[in-house]
Amino acid sequence: MQVSIACTEHNLKSRNGEDRHLSKQNSTTPNVVNAARARFRTVAIIARSLGTFTPQHHISLKESTAKQTGMKYRNLGKSGLRVSCLGLGTWVTFGGQISDEVAEQLMTIAYENGVNLFDTAEVYAAGKAEVILGNIIRKKNWRRSSLVITTKLYWGGKAETERGLSRKHIIEGLKASLQRLQLEYVDVVFANRPDNNTPMEEIVRAMTYVINQGMAMYWGTSRWNAMEIMEAYSVARQFNMIPPVCEQAEYHLFQREKVEVQLPELYHKIGVGAMTWSPLACGLISGKYENGVPESSRASLKCYQWLKDKILSEEGKRQRTKLKDLSPIAERLGCTLPQLAVAWCLRNEGVSSVLLGSSNAEQLTENLGAIQASKQRILINLTILHTENASTWGTNPGLQWRGKVRTCQEDVFCFAFFWDEMPDVTDRLIFSNQGLRYWSSCCSEEEL
Repeated sequence: MQVSIACTEHNLKSRNGEDRHLSKQNSTTPNVVNAARARFRTVAIIARSLGTFTPQHHISLKESTAKQTGMKYRNLGKSGLRVSCLGLGTWVTFGGQISDEVAEQLMTIAYENGVNLFDTAEVYAAGKAEVILGNIIRKKNWRRSSLVITTKLYWGGKAETERGLSRKHIIEGLKASLQRLQLEYVDVVFANRPDNNTPMEEIVRAMTYVINQGMAMYWGTSRWNAMEIMEAYSVARQFNMIPPVCEQAEYHLFQREKVEVQLPELYHKIGVGAMTWSPLACGLISGKYENGVPESSRASLKCYQWLKDKILSEEGKRQRTKLKDLSPIAERLGCTLPQLAVAWCLRNEGVSSVLLGSSNAEQLTENLGAIQASKQRILINLTILHTENASTWGTNPGLQWRGKVRTCQEDVFCFAFFWDEMPDVTDRLIFSNQGLRYWSSCCSEEEL
């Protein structure tokens, strides 16, 4: 069976402000709706045939533990690349919040504790983060084969041709990143956003090209939804190209819907794993914002006013209140609240690695201690995981929930959320051999 996704069906739009304004006005026209439905049907047809051609669900991948450091290693998705379950990210910190000396100290602590995954992006500190990361690797003279270096492409500069996911920018942007990193290749290159101005086939072909040229080993996505990832996979399959192996997604106690509902079936069916970031909700779960915004914190930086507004909002206040109920649980487990939050992320089988962001050695050492906390049995039956209106920063699952979560991981993933003040509601996403179906149904706890 051949399924063709034509480039003309992507409804390409200009990046200039006027056209974006017009596209918003016309976004609900019948033509746009019909095009979206056609695209959905196309991907659903691919999904329906997954069970007949993909052997991914037969693969059994095991976690290993380093004897010297205690660090755990997992496969990146269902690829053969082994990554430490905790990685070090450079967003905000490298080239901005911390000095080069502190950055070197953090990388040294991470590496000596078994971390082999270091993540950056061309946009971090306008490329300076990549420069610092590359300088440290060269200075330390670490074996390149012992490291997993990842970077992300989308925003490379101010010119129209210096951003997005066109073939031109993917190739030129990655070459520029390699020069800043002083490396011959990166292990994973991520598409840092979906790009509606570039056909999916062009994106997949460009990623396949840089891999074939030896500039990268794998490619992945960041902030893509399940439909976009599935479309990239279907294009790669149709034209015998290389599909993505991983999605970078925000994941913490207050941001759960994507990693727990959308991505699990992609992991089992097409092998796309999750590399998650912000396990402490940009520092909220660490408790540093309990009495306001400290001067040295991330939220105090000029370009992060949006984070400060979220923390000081009513939603942020409610979330800080809920965190107080977690402290006794952390105490019973013999760990700190940040360690519990990181260990909670690690318990998800689809999570290949959790990226940590630290501004000093004490924070990083504490967060690395989550490895020990994750060895204990952590019962996820908390009654405080969502806000009363089910709004998590930037995400609203569409239903109002409040209560405890119970998970059932089988061929079809079903996540049930029970709320005290609402009728019992089960929200189900089935991304199965029969296609894509999403519905909500009322049921009682005994029926599950």
